[in-house]
Amino acid sequence: MLRIVETAKRIVGTTSLSSPIVRVLPRLYHERVVDHYSNPRNVGSFDKNDPTVGTGLVGAPACGDVMKLQIKVDDETGKIVDARFKTFGCGSAIASSSLATEWVKGKEMEEVLSIKNTEIAKHLSLPPVKLHCSMLAEDAIKAAVKDYEAKRTSATTSGQATTGEKPATA
Repeated sequence: MLRIVETAKRIVGTTSLSSPIVRVLPRLYHERVVDHYSNPRNVGSFDKNDPTVGTGLVGAPACGDVMKLQIKVDDETGKIVDARFKTFGCGSAIASSSLATEWVKGKEMEEVLSIKNTEIAKHLSLPPVKLHCSMLAEDAIKAAVKDYEAKRTSATTSGQATTGEKPATA
């Protein structure tokens, strides 16, 4: 830490510790990003073949971030009862995924579709260069809902119960 301060003083050309640049250098990410990165919530995955699970897999080829977000839905109430994620990427991508899983739990489909990347970015205080991470989280939520709804539609059109039970045969 002392080395960073000394280097910053040389670059700025000051010996004062009260220089605004010197005070800002050690803090690169907001504490919420650091918290979600250091203590990610809801890491893991569900069985993607479970009819009550929707899976969203999205990526940003430009930066290499890949995000898988899954939701588990109660078919009777239509509410998301649980969520999981696995993310390969930077701290901001992991924090965005972790926050997204917290925000979707207990909400209905229409509600989670209204979660915007700008809300995620604002809550985490993401810098402009990291906004793509919050965009990935929003896209992953939408993809998971779309996957769940596709499974539900497929199950009802094929005659299966939406709870995943097989139809009775005579």
